Amino acid sequence: MPHGSRVTAPIAGGHFEGPRLRGKVLLVAAIGRCCAETASRARPRITLETDDGALIHMTSFGLRHGPPEVIAALARGERVDPATYYFRTTPRFETGAPKYAFLNRILAVSSGDRRAEGPIYTIAEIL
Repeated sequence: MPHGSRVTAPIAGGHFEGPRLRGKVLLVAAIGRCCAETASRARPRITLETDDGALIHMTSFGLRHGPPEVIAALARGERVDPATYYFRTTPRFETGAPKYAFLNRILAVSSGDRRAEGPIYTIAEIL
């Protein structure tokens, strides 16, 4: 992606699971901007559906950067050790489902691992 360019990429599919909820990703609209050859920003908007049918809207702000050779390997779809680059997001959640209302009141951070088949995010609540 050229420096300063913006891209919107609709992505369907995926799943999530944790100790308090699990389900599938219905739709992701990832809006990204390249800040430099080795850095990018993303603002994904995601709709999640829990196994029991609740809908959760998730927005996030993310940064990914690293050494040029690592970012180039990611761009080629190669598997790269996530410790060799920085990939973090700050997800926010909104839902009207009473069972998952706790999500409306938390702050969270995530670390990402970019893979050819798609990113994997590990999300942690800030206590």
